[in-house]
Amino acid sequence: MIIVLISYLLGSVPFGLLIGKLNGIDVRSVGSGNIGATNLLRVGGKLLGLLTLVLDFSKGVIAVYITHLYEPSMLNFAAIAAVLGHIYPIWLGFNGGKGVATAAGVLLCLNPSIFLVALIAWAGVLMLSRISSLSSLSACIAGAIGSLFFSHNLEDRSALLLIFFLIILRHKQNIIRLLRKEEKPI
Repeated sequence: MIIVLISYLLGSVPFGLLIGKLNGIDVRSVGSGNIGATNLLRVGGKLLGLLTLVLDFSKGVIAVYITHLYEPSMLNFAAIAAVLGHIYPIWLGFNGGKGVATAAGVLLCLNPSIFLVALIAWAGVLMLSRISSLSSLSACIAGAIGSLFFSHNLEDRSALLLIFFLIILRHKQNIIRLLRKEEKPI
């Protein structure tokens, strides 16, 4: 079980906030107020946004990789814990990001086929709409559908569906803005 705690703590490292602070930006008080890559892209530029994306993605990869090495029976729990860490980091009063990049890293390691399905949906919707939240939500829906076809078993499918559900829940305000046609493109 210690590996699940390690995965949560790794997921809870707020790279967006740290990168922003190192560059004189408190991402919680500018733009959308979110600590993730999209807000860093908007308020800090492409380099800071990309760096945040890569580091948040890496948290998911590292959490699953370490678990695979030391406690493979806990892979699904560690994956969920890493995403929960990003969404609800202990260091920020349990108010973090949306979890998309960290979940993408987790997904790549757990099931590359579903990762590819979600990535294609994310990229396609982003190119067409230029709306980050819509592309993230589309990736979650595509990933959930993909999990019905590419999951190894009910436990794996359940873990992935929970991760997608958590991300969709975290996008509640974005969904409201999308319905009102008020969501800003990137």
